[in-house]
Amino acid sequence: MSNDSPRWEHFEHKADMGIRGIGPTVDEAFTQAALALTAVITSPAEIEPLEQVDIECDAPDLELLLPDFLNAIIFEMATRSMLFGKFSVTITDTTLKASLFGEPVSILKHAPAVEIKGATYTALSVTKNDSGLWTAQCVVDV
Repeated sequence: MSNDSPRWEHFEHKADMGIRGIGPTVDEAFTQAALALTAVITSPAEIEPLEQVDIECDAPDLELLLPDFLNAIIFEMATRSMLFGKFSVTITDTTLKASLFGEPVSILKHAPAVEIKGATYTALSVTKNDSGLWTAQCVVDV
C-alpha cells in the first residue's frame, strides 16, 4: 500500500482512542475516519451492508464537521443497535451528506470490544498536506 492510498489508523490517547482517516480527498479522509471509528468496536470487514441509513451534517468549518459526523454515526449505532462497515461521504463546503451501510449488532458475530460514547475535540484536525493528501482525526471517548 502506498502512502497515498486511502487508509485509517488508530493512535493512543490516555484512556481513549484516537482515530485518523487519510485520503486523496476530504470526502475519503472522512470515510476512512468513519471506518476507524467502527474499527474501535469491531472489524469493519465483518459487517454486511444490509441496511442503508442516510445522514446530513452541517458545521461552521471542516474541523467541526468531523466530530459532528462521527457523533451522528455513533447516534445511529446506538439508537438503531447497528454497526456500519461501509460509508459513502460527500462534502460540499461545510455540509456533509453520507450513506451508512451496515447491519444489526450481533454479539456472537461482531464481538464488540467497546462502546464509543462520543467523538471529542481533542487532537481534532482536518488538514491537507503539501502533496494533496487529506487527514481527518480526533479522539473518541470509549
